[in-house]
Amino acid sequence: MDTPAFLDRDRPDVPDIVVPGGVTPFHLAGRPVRGRLVRPGKLADAILTRHKHAPAISALGGKALALVAGLASALKFQGSFSLQIKGDGPVSLLLADCTDTGGLRFYARQDQEQLDALLASGKQITDRDLTGNGYLALTVDQGPEMDRHQGIVEITGDSLADMAMHYFQTSEQHACWTMLAAKQTEAGWRSGALILERIAGGGGSDADADHSEVLDEQGEDAWNTALALAGTLTDAELLDDTLPAEQLLYRLFHEEDLVVGQSRALAYGCRCSKAKLSDVLSRFSDDDLDHMVEDGVIKMTCEFCNHDFCFDRKEVGTTASAN
Repeated sequence: MDTPAFLDRDRPDVPDIVVPGGVTPFHLAGRPVRGRLVRPGKLADAILTRHKHAPAISALGGKALALVAGLASALKFQGSFSLQIKGDGPVSLLLADCTDTGGLRFYARQDQEQLDALLASGKQITDRDLTGNGYLALTVDQGPEMDRHQGIVEITGDSLADMAMHYFQTSEQHACWTMLAAKQTEAGWRSGALILERIAGGGGSDADADHSEVLDEQGEDAWNTALALAGTLTDAELLDDTLPAEQLLYRLFHEEDLVVGQSRALAYGCRCSKAKLSDVLSRFSDDDLDHMVEDGVIKMTCEFCNHDFCFDRKEVGTTASAN
């Protein structure tokens, strides 16, 4: 059994942040619409500022965090939901994932030469400008003893929201609407998401529904109405810390029999530790370990939290076993 993060003394000194109401689920009673409102609050700033990225990349990272947090909140088992984007743009690799308990982490690898050229162009930068052409993958991981479920699609659209909706339309054949926002405010980086899904049946429950032509038309009308109302949401409202989630949802859907569910927490979720990295190093040969030594130590960096772990050569390999 893994050691809980709060008991793991080998973990680095990283922010211990929990946002109790990070994800608020809801549905529209009697209508085939359910959704999640995601607002990581100060957690977004804590994660994004671990790396010194250009604002445009941090904004893309904030949107990715909000997206995976919303999608992971639907998991009904222990595991994680991850987003991976690989492209030929300035951000050649983007990773964001969220566990079933709300642990969030993020990493982006950038091509500095391409990024400098894009920033120097003076154009308004889109998410697609950063990723370029490539693929987007969403993965559900239920642990080492279970098969992973992964869907991969070509990057399509100018925004991450467009890319995500294209994924659900083509890979999952599932009607899904997404709004994503991220911005650096006076309080630091903030991000958010509003995700709507069209479901079978007549509301937020899993009950079977009569699929007659009349009810299907009613469902289509209800879905379109929900999309129209969701489309009135502004970035400022989504990122406003002073506007409670329930109040925001009421503004949007109070005439549509809104039912708000129990909010779920989000937390700083990097899962690195010195013990885990020591185990990785133990798999290398002594010759390889000797080549890793610089100034008497072996340094390994967690790409997610950007923390350096230093190991004395005597701590790892057969040398450590002999001591």
